[in-house]
Amino acid sequence: MRFFKRLLYFALFVFLLLNVMAAFHAYQFTHFYDDESLRRLKPENLSTLEKAQMVFTGARFPKSKIKSQPSQPFERVLLKTEEGLNLEGWYVKAKPAKGTVILHHGHGSSKSAVLPEAAYFHQLGYHTFSLDFRAHGNSEGSACTIGYKETEEAKLAYDYVRNQGEKNIILWGVSMGAATILKAVPEHHLQPSRIILECPFGTLQDAVKGRVKMMHLPPSPIAEMLTFWGGIEQQFWAFDYEPAEDAKRIDCPVLINWGLHDARVSRQETDLIYTNLPTTRKQLVVFENSGHQSYCRNEEARWKKAIKSFLAETR
Repeated sequence: MRFFKRLLYFALFVFLLLNVMAAFHAYQFTHFYDDESLRRLKPENLSTLEKAQMVFTGARFPKSKIKSQPSQPFERVLLKTEEGLNLEGWYVKAKPAKGTVILHHGHGSSKSAVLPEAAYFHQLGYHTFSLDFRAHGNSEGSACTIGYKETEEAKLAYDYVRNQGEKNIILWGVSMGAATILKAVPEHHLQPSRIILECPFGTLQDAVKGRVKMMHLPPSPIAEMLTFWGGIEQQFWAFDYEPAEDAKRIDCPVLINWGLHDARVSRQETDLIYTNLPTTRKQLVVFENSGHQSYCRNEEARWKKAIKSFLAETR
């Protein structure tokens, strides 16, 4: 009896320890720091104590920086969230313009990372508006919610463009940005003319599982713990964040791009999102030489062909 009691205490201790570690890791995954020294940290340069601390408390990530600006003349735009955070965007005009493309970057990225995509949309004759999500690039804040609360920012960007008199609004997003679009459109009753999604995740739990797999760790129960604590820390129920379900309420033309070698987003997630889209005006393009990355940069010719063809189709 004493043995089983000790075993129970030990199991309880391990359970609590794993949850404490998961809470730390979830916190670090959703927070970014204005600390340039973090960019120079490499695992091979860490001491044994520092490595142990990273395993227990998680790695700290530096806030993304703006590395370059549009080559065309642009207007710097500031938008403000309900929490009072200032968000920075770039508005690039085209003459004559067919419409406006709003670009949403991924987790840990920034609007400067999607400049090649924005430049091609501009080349095709579209105004472009690129926004840094909270805690990214030149926008304020230190924490993100992987797209859950960022839907407010997608609406702010949409409203800004609409207030310029634009009626033909196209939404483009990659990874977290794509998931944000899927949630924002039905949630805020946005009415884009078209949507382009690149490697969107099916659920937040799926996104966490993809990250865990990248670390060569068993997805369960680690992903469930990280999802739970990440949501609790950011004050929302993370298991209800399901972009694949949100897809059921989108009826405009949609193009989904996915990389065959994507280790973070599965083909199953991609197919589910595609199937759930009620519109018959939808396309799925698989990039056979790409993973979870910019298809514009990695398979430029094929990406441009897919984008141009989708935008040229009549509604």
